[in-house]
Amino acid sequence: MESAGQARAAVRAAFDRCMAEGLAPDSVAGATDEQVEAYAVAQGVTAVPDAVREVLRLVGVRHGLWGLGSALGVDAVAGDAKRYAQAVLAPGEADALRDPAGLLVLVAHQAYAFHVVDGADLGMPDPPVWLITEGEPARPAWRSVTHWFDSIGPDVGAYRTRLEVLAETGGWMPPWTRYLHPVDPGRSG
Repeated sequence: MESAGQARAAVRAAFDRCMAEGLAPDSVAGATDEQVEAYAVAQGVTAVPDAVREVLRLVGVRHGLWGLGSALGVDAVAGDAKRYAQAVLAPGEADALRDPAGLLVLVAHQAYAFHVVDGADLGMPDPPVWLITEGEPARPAWRSVTHWFDSIGPDVGAYRTRLEVLAETGGWMPPWTRYLHPVDPGRSG
């Protein structure tokens, strides 16, 4: 089991790696501790795992390319998302989670897929993250919040490669280009 400090450091390392690869710092904005507490209250939980708290401190207000196309963060995921996640659990699926009433939603994707922490695990610094998808069994999809955060993080190299191809072909530039540092012609990668 990771300590709180190890969990925060692992989240920070994933974040820093994306920044070093060319993610624009102004593409993300973190939440304050007060905003994180309001997020917890909106979901009816009394604890936020240390790794989740660190994720929200980094990308909790504006998540940029993390989980692009999904709701993530203190303003985007609230009590409604929790109710939807609980409603998507098929009859009997709630038994897969030890405390489905106390779950904490991290990501909501179009009201049919949710990344959650089981309410029974909220006291852990870096708990497993479950995937709840409509019509499918709930399952622990990531062994920890730090692995989840790293896995939903942007592949900045792939985005930069697509951007370079589009620039070479004179193609339309997609809106996500604002999340990357401009490509330096004298620098590869």
